[in-house]
Amino acid sequence: MTGYFLRRALGAVVVVLVLSAVVYATFYIAPGDPARLACGPRCNPEQIRQVREQLQLNDPVYVQYWHFLQGIVAGHDYSTGTGVLHCDAPCFGLSYQNNQQVTDLIIQRLPATASLATGAMAVWLLLGTGTGLLSALRRGGATERVLTWLTLAGTATPVFISGLGLLMLFCAYLEWLPFPSYVPLTDDPEQWAWNMLLPWAALGLLESAKYARLTRSSMLETLAEDHIRTFRAYGIAERSLIGRHALRGALAPVIALSAADFGSMFGNAMLTEMMFGLPGIGQLLVTSTQTIDLPVVVAVVMVTGTAVVIANIAADVLYAVADRRVALR
Repeated sequence: MTGYFLRRALGAVVVVLVLSAVVYATFYIAPGDPARLACGPRCNPEQIRQVREQLQLNDPVYVQYWHFLQGIVAGHDYSTGTGVLHCDAPCFGLSYQNNQQVTDLIIQRLPATASLATGAMAVWLLLGTGTGLLSALRRGGATERVLTWLTLAGTATPVFISGLGLLMLFCAYLEWLPFPSYVPLTDDPEQWAWNMLLPWAALGLLESAKYARLTRSSMLETLAEDHIRTFRAYGIAERSLIGRHALRGALAPVIALSAADFGSMFGNAMLTEMMFGLPGIGQLLVTSTQTIDLPVVVAVVMVTGTAVVIANIAADVLYAVADRRVALR
């Protein structure tokens, strides 16, 4: 198991390095002048030249990329109009809009996105796996047909449609919940939970449809395996057969996929954050793209990409724990 984990970790380092090179080439080497974007539309050529020197854009490309990696690992010093500003690692530079460290901007937005991803994962695991298991165990009946139609409807409904429907139903019509307004968990845990219920439901309902289909197919495949039929032939009770033998094998791919999806939520939840006004990383990416704030866009892409890589390692390890045959390959 240790060797399996080390192989995955080494591969992850290579993937992150390739990601950093692609991201840097896309945003800084592609046609365009980062110095002009950083300086603003009203700068004259002399001011743009000064900004280019401050950002070290006159250096060769490989030197600039090395400074980029060095800033992420060990921090970097930036020359400003008031002196030298040290940016602690991981340093992605300074925002073009307010000259604030990009890392601080991401740290400020991270709790909202983490809250959304964690709660949505709980919703899609409980609802999706429960629906999938019930559909598999009631195969061929009316229950399975109803659950199948509900799953298809959930898959086909975009998050902005389900989110708008939840807002209209629970906030405007029934008035059971207030319109969501993000409250940090450390300030008021109760208000944090109440205001996150609808975002959790909107995002969790969308993902639960996928998990319902995966759980159903995985459980049916597990129940058809030879060792399950052998246990059934020996007269083991159906409840014990499912709970002690079939469930673990059926949920292994579900656990692995949930870990991977949790990492991808840090970038894929932007629609939910924009709809419910959550100050998360997705919302930061949208606003930074609109203002062409390159350091923030690059940092968000790197952070979300790294989160996906780490989540996939966690998924591989969890799958190997659930199925020891994977670790031996």
